[in-house]
Amino acid sequence: MTAETLIQVLASGVATGCVYGLVALSFVLIYKATGAVSFMQGELLMLGAFVVLALHEAAGLPLAAAVVLGIAALAAFGALLERTVLRRTLGPAHLTALLLTFGLGMVMRGTVGAVPAASHAMHRLPLPFAGESVQWGGVALAAEHLAVIAATGLLAGALTLFFRRTRAGLALRACSENSDIAALMGVSVAGMHTLAWSLGAGLAAVAGVLLAPVTFVHPNMGLVALKAFPAAVLGGMASLPGALAGGVFLGVVEALAGLVLPEGAKDVVPYLLMMAVLLLFPGGFAAGLRGRP
Repeated sequence: MTAETLIQVLASGVATGCVYGLVALSFVLIYKATGAVSFMQGELLMLGAFVVLALHEAAGLPLAAAVVLGIAALAAFGALLERTVLRRTLGPAHLTALLLTFGLGMVMRGTVGAVPAASHAMHRLPLPFAGESVQWGGVALAAEHLAVIAATGLLAGALTLFFRRTRAGLALRACSENSDIAALMGVSVAGMHTLAWSLGAGLAAVAGVLLAPVTFVHPNMGLVALKAFPAAVLGGMASLPGALAGGVFLGVVEALAGLVLPEGAKDVVPYLLMMAVLLLFPGGFAAGLRGRP
């Protein structure tokens, strides 16, 4: 194995890990704010990619406008689901919310799959960087991988500013730490729950758009969330930076495993890592590094 091959594999792993990390962020954001685990994030990712595709190809909107409107539409859809369905289930019985999100996800996948134009072909979102490569010395790096890494970095910076510099972000953090005290301080806990589900759906849609040039757009592309969930567990399910770091770590390890292990074995790696972390650091890597569960 040459150094050029290793660099290309690592770049691919980091890009894939960024997508895992964005979906893991959506898991953790919802879990921290509401205490519920959403099992429909993969389907929201798939739906976001299809909405952007429909706005661009069917409605004829420019691609940039279709991306912005598609992500905004998914964020609004997440808020609508919270207001109409999920709010009724939040409380001590979080298992109800978990099963409900699983059912909603199946409904979304089935609905998209019932549309012949969506289910009978693989679709390509014509992003300007798709299929291009960047030459760096003797290394050829895929432009979509670099775009995913850059977009994830920008989004992480924007989220950091949102949570540290805006009233809504500070209120959401307060609600995540202790909803009772936050309510006494005048924070609308119900409003923060709506915001969390909306942001979670929007993040999943962003991940869908970034994943589209890599895997194409199809009804099963949301299965990537099955690998993003171990990334959230690696981060500790309560740490937003930990979720993103867990996703990148998982993507790199998976890429390296694909290089040295037999075909198909790399798909087992995320779950082996998740089980190992649950046994050794029940609170995730972040808590393990702090020396407490």
